[in-house]
Amino acid sequence: MARNSFPVEVLTPEGKVFEDEVEMVSTRTTTGSIGVLANHAPLMAILEPTELRLYKSDSDVVRFAQGEGYLQVVDNSALVLVEEAIAPDDIDRSAFEARLKEAREAVERAEEGSEERARAQREVKRYEAFLEVTSG
Repeated sequence: MARNSFPVEVLTPEGKVFEDEVEMVSTRTTTGSIGVLANHAPLMAILEPTELRLYKSDSDVVRFAQGEGYLQVVDNSALVLVEEAIAPDDIDRSAFEARLKEAREAVERAEEGSEERARAQREVKRYEAFLEVTSG
């Protein structure tokens, strides 16, 4: 079933990683998973690390390992502002496994309730999400 398409941009601190028309954006917010279709109501959401899927069609899906960020939907367009958006083929699995191990160790070392521990927990979540994208 053909859907209407709408423009989407994905931006990171390093620059634009995607700009095209898509039929659907699929990601995860702090309140749960979301799918955005054309003519979606205006929305601003905080994004969590996950797999970002941009459906150009049912059979053409662009995938990224998405870091923390924001999703804005307005005027029948979407803007995804994230810390990282890495194509699954560009993820060095062994490097991310090593980073995950270091982040887990940092959680164990950090004092309960400290900002250091919260930061390490966010890193664990990000690396777990990124590794999940490479195995999907």
